[in-house]
Amino acid sequence: MTDFTPDVIVVGAGLAGLVTTHELVKAGKRVLVLDQENRNNLGGQAFWSLGGLFFVDSPEQRRMGIKDSYELALQDWLGSAGFDRLDDEDRWGRRWAEAYVRFATDTKRDYLRELGLRVLPIVGWAERGSGSADGHGNSVPRFHLTWGTGPEVVRVFAEPVLEGERRGLVRFGFRHQVDELLTEEVGGETHVVGVRGSLLAPDDALERGVRSSREVVGDFEERSAAVVVTSGGIGHNHDLIRANWPTERLGPAPEHLISGVPAHVDGRMLGISESAGARIVNRDRMWAYTEGIHNWDPIWPDHAIRIIPGPSSLWFDANGDRLAPPNFPGFDSIGTMKEILATGHDYSWFVLTQRIIEKEFALSGSEQNPDITGKDIAVMLKARLAKGAPEPVELFKQRGEDFVVADNLDDLVAGMNKIARGPQLAADHLRRQIEARDRELDNAFSKDLQLMAIANARRSRTDKLIRVAPPHKFLDGSGGQLIAVRLNILTRKTLGGLETNLDSQVMRADGTPFPGLYAAGEVAGFGGGGVHGYNALEGTFLGGCIFSGRAAGLALARR
Repeated sequence: MTDFTPDVIVVGAGLAGLVTTHELVKAGKRVLVLDQENRNNLGGQAFWSLGGLFFVDSPEQRRMGIKDSYELALQDWLGSAGFDRLDDEDRWGRRWAEAYVRFATDTKRDYLRELGLRVLPIVGWAERGSGSADGHGNSVPRFHLTWGTGPEVVRVFAEPVLEGERRGLVRFGFRHQVDELLTEEVGGETHVVGVRGSLLAPDDALERGVRSSREVVGDFEERSAAVVVTSGGIGHNHDLIRANWPTERLGPAPEHLISGVPAHVDGRMLGISESAGARIVNRDRMWAYTEGIHNWDPIWPDHAIRIIPGPSSLWFDANGDRLAPPNFPGFDSIGTMKEILATGHDYSWFVLTQRIIEKEFALSGSEQNPDITGKDIAVMLKARLAKGAPEPVELFKQRGEDFVVADNLDDLVAGMNKIARGPQLAADHLRRQIEARDRELDNAFSKDLQLMAIANARRSRTDKLIRVAPPHKFLDGSGGQLIAVRLNILTRKTLGGLETNLDSQVMRADGTPFPGLYAAGEVAGFGGGGVHGYNALEGTFLGGCIFSGRAAGLALARR
């Protein structure tokens, strides 16, 4: 691009890249944004997200009677992160955690509102925790759902960036696959001074998310004073996921994986950056979900959707044994993963009723929530308040390969056995466990910890109103038909990555900043190479892209 000399090159046109570019455009900088996909994929993975955002002590929380604070949120964050490498790989991640929680308390909501983003007035309660006050989990609801979901989060940053393109401050290079970071010796020190890579065959008509060609039709080289890597994680690179899987901590890597992100989320820039001299930390930390289902209408290969469950479904492992507390739906993703994999199988089961699926099943993804994504209040009220499950959920129930529906438990188990990848289940074994749980409902109190957790959840206004079904017996027919869902391991996020300081400068192995190289978003573990530690609190991935991208843009704007 001989007619355009950038101040900064941004590698990756996802959310972190857009936020970085937005801040640079505000400062009058010239930015070249490169991405291996076409323009239709602007915004990357964020477009497909539900748009959840982690706010602390927000007006929405206060209106729902939720008392939150920086101190409580930081307690939850640190209890979840479990930073145990503070002298080494967690050195910067811990600092990013404190800074991010402060941002979520004091700045993030106003920053986004100034760009035009709004959230729904209700607040969800994700990752409810492992059962201890200072351990993993959110003590209070903090999941704020964007009105417009992921596409709206993308829009509020894409619009000013596209305006920068019209003004001549931004140039996009789509179908530009970066293969190498260029380095030079400056004053006796190695600096990153640009990128070199392959031009991929044009595919302008290819729809967002669809796997694209990797046919090389040329090459390119671009130079600038700084390069910001915002290329995402390893979520669709199953080989790399299995290579980094923490078997000693979680058990064997799943044989059957389904992908919660498009095929272009391949992790290439991690290795490319490391080859240039950048340091990668916390490779063994990643965020996969246990509630994955195969998409009956896929966009990308092995396309997975996550069920975002309320707390009432009974959760059984592949052998038909009920998971031990606190492994309830929506409580402790990583802890539950460990228990599931300990069986030697990589799937599990929800058993629930029609009454529960109608109120408690939400599906991840902007395309699975067309009412909220389309910002149509009338459609949303009709979909959410009408009798029956929301249409996208109902379609999965009818067409999804992981769903079984029956009028009685014997028929339900027979259907489960038809799709099981492991042991054949005994109906009498499940019946004994479900009947034991049902007997606990004869009183308003119980020793069953899941029923206690449901009662606690229904003390939250949001949960009682729209999220948690009234407790009822499963086998007496009062909840309607019985439903079973085969749950698969779904890949999603990289929690480790390029180590960065609080200005998003990439660090070298000797602990010093790598001149000219910055990173933001998932490729940087959402900041510092691991701001989440071992566990995420949800609503934090988009926020991490925003916070780290903003940090990179502001730091470079000051140069």
